[in-house]
Amino acid sequence: MRKNTLLVILVTFYFVSCAQKNENYLLIGTYTSGKSEGVYVYRFNSTTGDFDSVSMIKTSNPSYLAISPDEKFVYAVNENQDKGNGGKVSSFTFDKQQGKLSFINEQQSAGDDPCYVSVDKTNKWIAIANYTSGTLSVLPIRENGRLDAATTVIQQTGYSVNTERQTSPHMHCAVFSKDNKYLFAADLGTDKLMAYSFDEKNGKLTEASPAFVMVKAGTGPRHLTFHPNNKYAYLIEELTGTISAYSYKNGVFTLFQNASALPPDYMGEVGSADIHVSADGNFLYASNRGESNTIAIFKINQKNGSIALVDHQTTLGKTPRNFSFDPSGNFLLVANQDTDDIVIFKVDKKTGLLSDSGKRIKAGNPVCLKWISEK
Repeated sequence: MRKNTLLVILVTFYFVSCAQKNENYLLIGTYTSGKSEGVYVYRFNSTTGDFDSVSMIKTSNPSYLAISPDEKFVYAVNENQDKGNGGKVSSFTFDKQQGKLSFINEQQSAGDDPCYVSVDKTNKWIAIANYTSGTLSVLPIRENGRLDAATTVIQQTGYSVNTERQTSPHMHCAVFSKDNKYLFAADLGTDKLMAYSFDEKNGKLTEASPAFVMVKAGTGPRHLTFHPNNKYAYLIEELTGTISAYSYKNGVFTLFQNASALPPDYMGEVGSADIHVSADGNFLYASNRGESNTIAIFKINQKNGSIALVDHQTTLGKTPRNFSFDPSGNFLLVANQDTDDIVIFKVDKKTGLLSDSGKRIKAGNPVCLKWISEK
């Protein structure tokens, strides 16, 4: 009897230990106009979907975050405006032992309302998309994570057909290519996906050839994501709730499909937001705000990258902004900005379908979710 009891204890300890090891840090970027005060850090268990609050650091409107390749530093935009130069970007160190952020410094983002930040592979440069001013900027990073003033600032020009949202440029994302040779930036205001050659030695941007991809007028390109095989790219378009699918090679995009991310027969307000491919490359997901409040799920054809609608999952909250897979791919977390919560869904990796885990992280105006490994 004692042997059996000891065996049960040992087996239980083993599985509990394994579950505990499958943990990562979840970083939550927010708008601080409501209940939030800055960036929040949670410990998340990718086996169970359980979580614990770890720390918080105060900073103004950290609506988008980027993690350095070595996970030692975190960069957060401070989405504010003041006559063309009110936006800032903050740099932090991250202590994996304690799960805490420590402020390093901040710099001007070279524009108003910075809404997206990304870091290049060398951790020597960050790129920022400034929404209201329509500027794209590149800032140097020192070895200690400290940011210097922008060395490159590009002012976009133009407009498009939507007289409420497209009277001027509105940069909405800045994404480095996998090989670090290009930077791509979606301009919601001009219906262009800009393409720049990127020099990682000096941070300079020069127009690629072609310099941009023109999307359908009035669609409002917002976020760009790549398939893990780097052969395909998918662009979510905010104003029409559509997705443009491209083949991709050496900085050049070739359109091969347009699809709607909205539920069939949907007639409400449109406001698509985020887009991601599952780590195995089998499924594409896109978030819809407005009155839809859904995640669209698409199956990806592995032969040609085309997408076919599988289903729509309600986000069980209002205004889903950023969403993210945990590092294991077992869970998909959705930041519902206007219901102050993050809904945790289980992922069926065979079908791509989502199911409610019943678990919620309460967070004021959550808008961005990023991950750092615990070890």
